[in-house]
Amino acid sequence: MGAADSAVSRESFRLCESGQPTLALQVQRPGSFASAAHAAGDVIYLHGATFGADLSIFYRFDGRSWADAINDIDLAVWGFDLPGYGCSDGYPADLGRPAGRIDDAVLQLRRVIAAVREQNGGRAVSLIAHSWGGSVAARYAGLHARDVKALVLFAPFVTRGQAASPAGATTLPSHYPVTLWAQYRRFVEDVPRGHPQVLSEVHFETWGAAYLATDPLAVHRIPPAVSTPYGPVADIGAMWSGQQLYDPSRIVAPTLLVRGEWDSLCADADAQRLLAALGTADKDDVKIERATHLMHLELQRTVLHDRVNRFLERVAR
Repeated sequence: MGAADSAVSRESFRLCESGQPTLALQVQRPGSFASAAHAAGDVIYLHGATFGADLSIFYRFDGRSWADAINDIDLAVWGFDLPGYGCSDGYPADLGRPAGRIDDAVLQLRRVIAAVREQNGGRAVSLIAHSWGGSVAARYAGLHARDVKALVLFAPFVTRGQAASPAGATTLPSHYPVTLWAQYRRFVEDVPRGHPQVLSEVHFETWGAAYLATDPLAVHRIPPAVSTPYGPVADIGAMWSGQQLYDPSRIVAPTLLVRGEWDSLCADADAQRLLAALGTADKDDVKIERATHLMHLELQRTVLHDRVNRFLERVAR
């Protein structure tokens, strides 16, 4: 079922189920713990709209990843790729609708949580979710409170504006191409003029090569680009048009909202609305200076690791 990867101390699984896409799931256990049941707890990472677990929670800059930091507090780290990302099965190119919207993503998250709890003796898990993935985790936490011990919403999207009247039918693609230039812009567009880069050119070059390698057809596109499910983009558009894709009032698990000072996609007003709407009394908002929407890849990533670890040590062990 799994194959040990001694180079990165991770174990890989394939979650197979009739009628569902096969999912790539990985676990990195703390220290010499031999099984999930022996760790102090379990954290499942849910990625954002454009890249999966290998390029985020498990990606090592200068020899150290976010998963390594979480292992330091004796928690096992699980990461998986939603359909259409990384090593998981993809969606048909001719699907006829945006691939990978929130309803489907919640279903896939439920499969992963069930697989993890099957290995850890049935205990509840903690969720760390980035960006659009925060919407998926928030929806799940509201619907399945007993499964979720703690919730970290890292730079989540929040509903903006008032719900508009339904517009006429619009045809949206199932996938769209994301170029390296599009990814690079995300690291620079919110940084105020006169401030240094938040990700070094050397680190971006290495990460960018790994990003393009996630899609075997990327190098054949001009310019090179990764085919990416359009569903998250459609979900974000819906939320920013006033639709509520999750109900914060149903979330009862301790919740940490963490975001970057320069993140225009999760700004102060967004954080204030979300925090006020959360159903849990155990909630906190942490804003980290000199960081943007992709802080887990930036120079301030170690500050992110530290603040999240403090929260997890208190509520997740």
